[in-house]
Amino acid sequence: MFKKSFLTGTVVLVIVSFITISWSAELLPVKLPPPNLNSGKSLMQSLQARKSSRDFSTKKLPVEVLSNLLWAACGINRPDSGRRTAPSAVNWQEVDIYVAMADGLYLYNAKEHVLKPVIKQDIRELTGKQTFVKDAPVNLIYVADYSRMGGANAEEKNSYSAADTAFIAQNVYLYCASEGLATVVRGSIDRDILAKAMQLRDNQKIILSQTVGYPK
Repeated sequence: MFKKSFLTGTVVLVIVSFITISWSAELLPVKLPPPNLNSGKSLMQSLQARKSSRDFSTKKLPVEVLSNLLWAACGINRPDSGRRTAPSAVNWQEVDIYVAMADGLYLYNAKEHVLKPVIKQDIRELTGKQTFVKDAPVNLIYVADYSRMGGANAEEKNSYSAADTAFIAQNVYLYCASEGLATVVRGSIDRDILAKAMQLRDNQKIILSQTVGYPK
């Protein structure tokens, strides 16, 4: 009986591993078009319209909107130096943006302006404890990679990555206000469960999530 159970478990593990590999292989990179720098409201109008929203349509965001959104969040605005639309301490650029959508999880590569596939699995429900996250079209997950932060101590890593994440989240708020999109930044997350689903390393830490979509 032990041998049978052991073999059965082994077969199941192999099948699950094969499915996981297949899912990753089937999720293709998404090449984003260049951002449209002439769209939207003025900065002052966007500040006036900025707010948190928790009612989202399930309508999918077009790739053009994703392109503008991610570039505004933390894209490269100075190609000669590779610096971003959001500041980061010591230019560590330690905060990565993961994008959870219905078809899977992606990682935004600012240098190439492309969404890199991570896993072909809908993990939106895991990105927060609020009920709306599972149906909203996009959930951004801000992950700090502490390995990029040089000789900073633990307190500095925590404080700097939190501040750098806040800059990015505010850029998203202003872009959404400019384009009439709904958004809310969120800290109520089961980080351990989400980190396992995202297959993060121990030195990668989830800071916040932010939901984006059309107003309901």
